[in-house]
Amino acid sequence: MATFAQQIVENAQATPLRLLLPEGIDPRVLIAAQQIMQSKIASEVTILGNPDQLQEIAKANNVDLKNINIIDYQTDAKLEEFANEYYEQRKHKGMTEEQALKEMKDDVFFGAKMLSRDLGDAMVSGSFSPTSKTLRAAIFFAKPISKTIAGTMVMEVANKSLGANGRLIFGDCAVVPKPTAEQLADIAMGSAQCARDLLKVDPKVAMLSFSTLGSAKSPETEIVIEACNILRSRGVDFDFEGEIQLDAAIHPETASLKAPKSLVAGKANVLVFPDLGAANIGYKLVQRFSEGAQAYGPLLQGLTLPINDLSRGCSAEDIVITSAITLNQAIAKK
Repeated sequence: MATFAQQIVENAQATPLRLLLPEGIDPRVLIAAQQIMQSKIASEVTILGNPDQLQEIAKANNVDLKNINIIDYQTDAKLEEFANEYYEQRKHKGMTEEQALKEMKDDVFFGAKMLSRDLGDAMVSGSFSPTSKTLRAAIFFAKPISKTIAGTMVMEVANKSLGANGRLIFGDCAVVPKPTAEQLADIAMGSAQCARDLLKVDPKVAMLSFSTLGSAKSPETEIVIEACNILRSRGVDFDFEGEIQLDAAIHPETASLKAPKSLVAGKANVLVFPDLGAANIGYKLVQRFSEGAQAYGPLLQGLTLPINDLSRGCSAEDIVITSAITLNQAIAKK
């Protein structure tokens, strides 16, 4: 069976869309852009930067840019229009026209604005800039559909009995340190949608805790219980269980003892952690302790438009895979 990475590349190739990679000044982005076009993962790739400078960087890294769109965002004819629209959007917050123009001269902001104007279908950034910049651009231009922007991980392990044939969604692994009950409910809904879009499965969501269905009581467990009540009140269209311990969520024999009537226990393919500390530690434990495990992400959830962030330590191959994932998210939104 194909790996998750192979499958998302094949899906992107089957329905190629337009990709924006704004940080053209990064050699890894140029290398990834060439690989994406050669592999036909996207129908077109647009990178941002000064054409002469990018050609020099490309030449130094043996990259051919002839099939890649290059936009000099600092001199582009759309810059003033974009800046005026941004000013109108933010002037009630005290932004001046000069500040709007200055910010729009940033590659990530210009790229996100392009995406919002349907000048691309998906965007990946962050190899050359902090996560905070990608998040700000996404919030300003990608029209959040949720009050909570969060980050999910796609985890793939060798044990195919876990999750969806060895694949699970973990959330939130990147953004919200101490989520409220409402935020946990938002994270659950976004993570469930990620399971649909990327794993192509019906979500079975475990709201994790150190307690299973009342086995312990504390302020921490009460937040998870309240989040489950919020999900019920929203009438969500996926199965969920909580509060529930990890072993009961993924191990059928334990589930039969701790939550025998549950539709999720022992079969969870989406794990929602009670806080960022647990989630970050959890996914890294799986990644490092489980032989052959792969972690993909974090992938931003809660946005109308597919934008994802990269680690500044990423490789060109990481950019290729994250781009394929983001294009898959774009396909799901079509």
